[in-house]
Amino acid sequence: MSNRRLYTSISRFLTKKSPLNPTSSLNSHPRLESSRVLSRSFTLSLETTSLWTCYNLLSSNSRVSTKNFCSKSEDKDFGRCWNCGAVATSAPFLACTSCRSVQPLDPSIDYFKIFGLEKGFEIKDENLETKYKDWQKKLHPDLVHSKSEKERTYAAEQSARVIDAYHTLDKPLLRALYLLQLEGIHVDEEKTVSDPELLAEIMEIREAVEEANDSQALKQIQSQIQRKLERWSNSFGNAFKNQEFENAIKSILRMTYYQRAIEAIVKKL
Repeated sequence: MSNRRLYTSISRFLTKKSPLNPTSSLNSHPRLESSRVLSRSFTLSLETTSLWTCYNLLSSNSRVSTKNFCSKSEDKDFGRCWNCGAVATSAPFLACTSCRSVQPLDPSIDYFKIFGLEKGFEIKDENLETKYKDWQKKLHPDLVHSKSEKERTYAAEQSARVIDAYHTLDKPLLRALYLLQLEGIHVDEEKTVSDPELLAEIMEIREAVEEANDSQALKQIQSQIQRKLERWSNSFGNAFKNQEFENAIKSILRMTYYQRAIEAIVKKL
C-alpha cells in the first residue's frame, strides 16, 4: 500500500464516529471516564501552573526582567539624520555626529534643552558661553557654504536659534520672560505703571541720573539699581518656582524698569 493510501486509511479511522452515545460510553467504559477526569485535572493543573509561573516571572524577586513582559522599551528615539540615516544617540539633535550634517530646526527643543539645562530661573551651569561657542563650531553657516541649499538653510536657522537661546538665557530679565512664555503667559513690558510706589521710585532714579555730574556718581547709582534688580530677580525665581504667576509678573515689571535704568546709565558713562 502506498504512503498516500496509508494516510487516507488512518485519517478515516481517526475521524470515524463512535457508535456509543456519551451516556453509554461513560457507563460502559469507566476507564475512559477516569482518563477524561485525569485529563481535565491535568489541564487545570497546567493552567494553574502557568499562572503561578507568570506570577513568579513578574515578581520583583525574579531574575527575569519585568520590562520584557509589562512595559514597552525605554529606548528613546532622538531622531535620524536626513543625510546619512544615522540614528541620534543623544539630545538635542542639532547636528549629526556621523556625517556632521546640520539637522532641520525642531521647535519642540526649547532653549534650556539646547544647552542641556533644567528648565528654571536659576542657572547653575557656568559654561553657558563655552557651550554656545561649541554649537557655533558645528552650526555656523560659514561651515556649510559649499553644501546643498537645504543644509545651508538648516545651518542659518539653527545658528540663529542658538544665538537667541544664548542671549535669552544669559540675561535674567529675558530668561524670566521666556520662562513665562513657555507657560503660555505673555507679559506686556510696555504696560503703564499703576503702582504709586514704583512710579515715585522711577522718577527718583531719573532725576538722580540727570543730576549726576561725573562717572563715579553714575556708577554708584548703577550699583544701587543693580542690587535692586538682583533682589527682584530672586523674587521672580521664588514666585515662578511656586507657580505664583501673578507675583512673577509683578517682579518682571520691576526688573524691566531697573534694567532700562541701568542701560540708560551705561549710555551716559
